[in-house]
Amino acid sequence: MTETFRAIRLFKTETGQETRFVDLTDADLMDGDVDVRIDYSTINYKDGLALTGKSPVVRVWPLTPGIDFAGVVEKSTHAGFKPGDRVVLNGWGVGESHHGGYAQKARVKGDWLVKLPDAISTAHAMAIGTAGYTAMLCVMGLERQGVTPDKGDVVVTGSAGGVGSVAIALLSKLGYRVVAFTGRKAAESDYLTGLGAAEIIDRAELSAPGRPMARERWAGAVDVVGSHTLANVLAQIRYGGAVAACGLAQGMDLPGSVAPFILRGVTLAGIDSVMCPTPRRIEAWSRLATELDFGLLDKMTERAVLGDLPALGEAILAGKVRGRVVVDVNA
Repeated sequence: MTETFRAIRLFKTETGQETRFVDLTDADLMDGDVDVRIDYSTINYKDGLALTGKSPVVRVWPLTPGIDFAGVVEKSTHAGFKPGDRVVLNGWGVGESHHGGYAQKARVKGDWLVKLPDAISTAHAMAIGTAGYTAMLCVMGLERQGVTPDKGDVVVTGSAGGVGSVAIALLSKLGYRVVAFTGRKAAESDYLTGLGAAEIIDRAELSAPGRPMARERWAGAVDVVGSHTLANVLAQIRYGGAVAACGLAQGMDLPGSVAPFILRGVTLAGIDSVMCPTPRRIEAWSRLATELDFGLLDKMTERAVLGDLPALGEAILAGKVRGRVVVDVNA
């Protein structure tokens, strides 16, 4: 009898997008040289866009969404992987143009996979997920620009979300004084200070149109918001500082000025997690294994199952998902 596995599939219909829970077989998988039995996935902002259809994330129909997953190799013709290897995947167009992690099985290119460090379980890998892996890339980006703990404070925007939560935990453990930026200051203060934030500021301070240059406040920043928020952050970065930008929750525009760049030598470092080269991915996951407090990770993580994902897609776009969510695709 042909083995089946459970998955979410998005279909394009005459009236719009439709989400279905389906049973699939290996014949429904796409091309690839590694078959992975998925243990866990997660939900990111881009997954919310795909699940709700509020942005044209999905490029192939029908599609299994989910831009990342962690699991165990079942079959492989790729030289770098063998059955039994524990692996993680983030990006590479998975969940956009290639069937993704909201299923119990995937077939992908081995070049897209990273072997998990021994210290990271598949559950913790998806508690980290693309959001946490991106946070580590942001920290690495700031370090490359010379932003060290002795240079001054680092502000993290969207701090109660996935990238922000992990970024705060990483930066504080590495010795930085972290300033958290959130639109839910009253509700999230205890949560953010528990992750290591030394100070919390309200979103209203940065989200409205501002001046091209303002008082120097921070040595660096991790920004997931874009638009006026990013412009205001740049205007307040100290001389020689840097911003690692990885998101667009407020918007794709950047209504600012060249002034911070040419008068203060500020660097805007773009952080891409989707097509990031494999050596940098391996470095990021290796550092996460040693530099992330897994006790804090557990505290910021909630559990979910495949059936929860449509509602979670709406919730993450509305800013109602705190920290990280691990999705057990087999529950």
